Amino acid sequence: MFKSLILYSFLLFTITSYGQKRDSVYFYSNHYKGIYSEIKEQPLLIEYKVKNCYYGESRKGLEFSTCDTIYTSDKHDYYKNVWDKGHMVPAASQNCNREMISETFSYLNCALQHQDLNRKVWKYLEEYERELSEVHEIYIKITIEFKTKQKLKTGATIPSGFYKTIIINGGDLILKYYFPNQKPKSNYYNDYKIN
Repeated sequence: MFKSLILYSFLLFTITSYGQKRDSVYFYSNHYKGIYSEIKEQPLLIEYKVKNCYYGESRKGLEFSTCDTIYTSDKHDYYKNVWDKGHMVPAASQNCNREMISETFSYLNCALQHQDLNRKVWKYLEEYERELSEVHEIYIKITIEFKTKQKLKTGATIPSGFYKTIIINGGDLILKYYFPNQKPKSNYYNDYKIN
């Protein structure tokens, strides 16, 4: 399955017996980490460092993969609907080599994200993060919000929104944003800035 992803999973909030879905499972890869909900079939938290190495590694042949040790969403959750496989850690921000970019193609790293949000203002903010990384150390923390319990027929829960925190040079400057998981009213990311 996802060979380069090294997982050390354990329970965070719930104690369950073998075979039951867990609400919060830590996971670690070589280049990002997070918490995943098997119950929601969505990530709850993702953290990563933006890499300043744009070598143009091709995405050709890369497909999203599930995980052997954590129950995730799959391709059926994203079929014929408005929900993109929204990379939380963008492939372009891990474009140093094939191994790094392929790690981003995991269902642990994608959320049901409205296609217009993913392809516009969210993408523009990711581009800004990469611009910042040319002269600063950039660390990103994304918290996925679930205010509603809206689920797809396939079982995955649809996030209600996304909090993104950009930490510049270890905390010299911190930028925070909140994006509702819907068609954006504005494509200017600073319109989503919060205190």
